[in-house]
This record gives sequence, C-alpha cells and structure tokens, in this order.
Amino acid sequence: MRVAIAGAGAVGRSIATELLENGHEVLLIDKNPKSITVDSVPRAEWLLADACEISSLDDAGLERCNVVIAATGDDKANLVVSLLAKTEYGVPRVVARINHPNNEWLFNESWGVDVAVSTPRLLSALVEEAVSVGDLVRLMTFRQSEATLVELTMPDGAPLVGERIGDIEWPADTALVAILRDGRVIVPDRDDPLETGDELLFVTSEDVEDQLARLLGGHEHPSHHDRDGAPDDGSRMTGAG
Repeated sequence: MRVAIAGAGAVGRSIATELLENGHEVLLIDKNPKSITVDSVPRAEWLLADACEISSLDDAGLERCNVVIAATGDDKANLVVSLLAKTEYGVPRVVARINHPNNEWLFNESWGVDVAVSTPRLLSALVEEAVSVGDLVRLMTFRQSEATLVELTMPDGAPLVGERIGDIEWPADTALVAILRDGRVIVPDRDDPLETGDELLFVTSEDVEDQLARLLGGHEHPSHHDRDGAPDDGSRMTGAG
C-alpha cells in the first residue's frame, strides 16, 4: 500500500515509521525545509512542497496512492489536502488530523475526509476510558458511515454479567468487536459469558449509544450528543493555536 502523508512534523514522522515497519510505502510532504529531516525516517520518500498546491500533488503522484493522511498542525491545510486528494486524484481513503475540537464538524465527506482523528478528543476519550467503569466512552467517530467506536468497562453487579453474548439482544446497528480481559484480546463468541471488569469495544450508531449504555447497566454519557456536533459559532474556522 502506498501512503502519502502531508505534514512531516512529529506526528507525520511517527505515522510514517509505523507504516514502514508494517511493510507499506510512505511519502512525506512538507513545505518547511526544516521539517525535511530525511535521516529521521530514512526509508520514506521525501518531498519539499506545499501539499495544498495541485502542482505539488502532481509531483507527489497522488493518483498512485491508496491512502492520504493530512497530518499538519493547521486544520485549514488538512481540509484542503483532503478535498484535493479525494476530488482531484480519487484517493480511496483519506484520513485527516483535527487539531482544534471546534473544527470537528467540518471534517466530513463534503471535504473529502473518510476518517477524522481529533487529537484533543482522542486524548480526552483515552483519559475517560482509563478512569471510567460503567460509563460508555466514545473513542472515535467514522465520518463516512457515521458509526462510532465506543468502550464500556463492565461494573460489578451489572445485570448482564454472566450472560452469554449470543443470548443478548443488542441494539440495532451494534456489533461487539472485542473484549479486553486480563490483558488478553478476545474475539467475541456467542457462547462467551460477560464478566465483571470486561472492557467491551463496540462499533455502533450514535443514535443507539444511550440505549446500549442502559442495556449494559452503565450510565448515559451526557456529552455524547455534543462531542461531534457543530460549535455554536460554526461559521468560522478556529486556528490550530
């Protein structure tokens, strides 16, 4: 798989290193000469260019890429890169970094974004996941399908503890994709019973998150409906700060 990454800062280089270790081809693009540190990721291709310019993306051969990752520290630049990658070059998968949570509402299919990753939101969700038992925590939203990845740690005394997975009537558009138990990742089987302390990972629809939380005996998260919506002053773009 060939991947182009716009933004060769710490985030872009880290992603590139991981992808290279997994056997993929990686091209790093950045307009700042100081960011072109070839020795930091020597197996990657490097291009000194502005990824918001069509001529630069022509030089990058973006039409040959399977994935484009817009990973700069500027939300405006990430949106432009995403839109050009999708509309001008037909890149199958576009992933974009969100630097400021107030800009989340813009990162959707209208701007060519298939998957939006909000750094502040993800860090917040991981903190919640680490300290919350019995609360449904949204970890990620898949913009193209409007599905969400959510986590809940089964509290002591939850009504479904001991129930077989196959006997539970899950809400519509909900799939239990993994159980984290005693340091192991378990692929759910219909005969597996749920246990206290299980970390359950679901792909589900935002519309049924609260229903899922009630079924599991947890608590509805009051901020679920605010996390991915437009800000009150959504007409303006917030800078990366």
